[in-house]
Amino acid sequence: MAKHYNNSHTWQDISTAVIKMLPRLPTFIAVNIAIKRAKHHQIGSTGLFLQRAAQRFPERIFLRFAERTYTYAEFNAWVNQIAHTLQARGLQKGQCVALMFKNSPEQLACAFAVNKLGAVAGMVNYKQRDAVLGHSFSVLQPAMVIIAEEFAEAVNSAQPSLREVSEDSAPQCFVMGGSAQGYANLAELCTSASKENPPQTAHIRLGENCFYVFTSGTTGLPKAAAMTHLRWYKAGLGFGRMALGLGKNDVQYCCLPFYHNTALSIALSSVVLTGSGLAIAERFSASQFWPDIHYHQATCFTYIGELCRYLLNQPETPLEKTHNVRAVVGNGLRAEIWDAFQHRFGISRICELYGASEGNIGFVNAFNLKRTVGFSPMKFAVVEFDVDNEQPVMNQRGHLQPVGKGEIGLLLAEVSNKAPFDGYTNQAASEAKLMRNVFKQGDCWFNTGDIVQQQGFRHIAFIDRVGDTFRWKAENVATTEVEAQIHSIADVIEAVVYGVEVPNADGRAGMVSLILNQDKPFNPQLFYEHLRKRLPDYAVPLFVRLRKLAAYHETTGTFKIKKTELKQQGYKPEGDNDTVFVLLDRSLGYQPLNPQILAEIEGGQRRF
Repeated sequence: MAKHYNNSHTWQDISTAVIKMLPRLPTFIAVNIAIKRAKHHQIGSTGLFLQRAAQRFPERIFLRFAERTYTYAEFNAWVNQIAHTLQARGLQKGQCVALMFKNSPEQLACAFAVNKLGAVAGMVNYKQRDAVLGHSFSVLQPAMVIIAEEFAEAVNSAQPSLREVSEDSAPQCFVMGGSAQGYANLAELCTSASKENPPQTAHIRLGENCFYVFTSGTTGLPKAAAMTHLRWYKAGLGFGRMALGLGKNDVQYCCLPFYHNTALSIALSSVVLTGSGLAIAERFSASQFWPDIHYHQATCFTYIGELCRYLLNQPETPLEKTHNVRAVVGNGLRAEIWDAFQHRFGISRICELYGASEGNIGFVNAFNLKRTVGFSPMKFAVVEFDVDNEQPVMNQRGHLQPVGKGEIGLLLAEVSNKAPFDGYTNQAASEAKLMRNVFKQGDCWFNTGDIVQQQGFRHIAFIDRVGDTFRWKAENVATTEVEAQIHSIADVIEAVVYGVEVPNADGRAGMVSLILNQDKPFNPQLFYEHLRKRLPDYAVPLFVRLRKLAAYHETTGTFKIKKTELKQQGYKPEGDNDTVFVLLDRSLGYQPLNPQILAEIEGGQRRF
């Protein structure tokens, strides 16, 4: 694969960074030792780390949400009440409890309570509905379902799948506050429960599962990636102590959803493992972001690249200059906006990171370099990759070939006892992510499915995702899922879904290239209504390219449709052969992409 933009690191870059880090070098070394010493069989869990923090810092503020605050002791006692109540209702170690909430103290309290009993919290995306939500329930096989009142209707839409979870009985369903028909009120049930720590929490081991986090992987419907207490613990140490250097006076602000690992296993773990404070918002709001930072007196925040771009697109405000934020942690901050973001908002430390929910490797920008996801102490390789055919390049001996410094390729991570692969709940899906005999007979590597740049000095920069998944609105969109819903329309002969770059937006906007039965005209409004009812908002394609029947989608030798040229073509109309429609107003559905609208999109007047 050819070289990308010049973003390699030099000895001078690294030496300067190391000199600046010298005061924190003892912490850096201690954290690395602690991470390497942590083993699957050792005692430890999210719940145990919470109650240890409550014992050490009982009066310290742990959680802030709007005008509500909880000390470590208060929050831990509440978690214990929920745990004892769920245990009394029959929850057993190893079982799964599906949680469906927007960000809230109730959501986090339920997650910790489930973990304290040795059960697994299945973090369900609250935007899911109908068949997709039903699929998630069938994957999780929950013994219990706990939701916020507002999602009762959504869960009811997936009831057929929910009833099929168990042959013996459907899961017990609870609503955390409020009321809903068929749901027990967990908040009321907990009021008289014990506030003491459950005894079984002291026996849970680091290698056991604590969360299931949904990810699209590279193909198909969402898969549940297993997160262990060990990975959560390592993330908390690495990001909390080593990268951010959190202390008792720090407050981390997080407005990312806790059904994603950036919030759940970066923001939350780093706070609990350092005894610092966490301020959460129900959702991200560009206009409310800096007022929230000031209100909670935040000293750092968690981001994704799209959040950073949204903030840059906002009008300047005095609040963005007078905050106390000294560091940020997250992923997806693109190289082209890195400097502008850092300079405009006066952020001295950017801890960009890389990691996959199902993966066995993580990178963090611990040295505070520019335009990098940082380094990893684990063994990895960046190998040559054929973009057109979407597969790694093999040499004459049938092995893969590492790229040189400054070049880009596919990121692989070695699977070993030190870096095990926890994978998905589905064994076949897990095996599909592994590559064997990569460099020698008998080796095993995790295929991240990501294209990165080899920057040298064990650092990489993220470039893009491979294949059938793209990221939009902070969500992974599986193209095969969207294609399946489009193919359910009778007049569709062939549909190819992919992501395209649009101005002033992170990630890729969904686009579908359609070949229809020529006897039936395309009805853009009915097409949108069909998808709106069957897909989450973020998965509905924003562009539709209508191809004539005589056209066809080029395929590889194994009959896989080549998407590279479609992605490169983007959303612009191509002469008289194709017509492009765009989704600007969801009340109107798709409308033709005329020259005026195209110019407004290109000029930044129209944004998605």
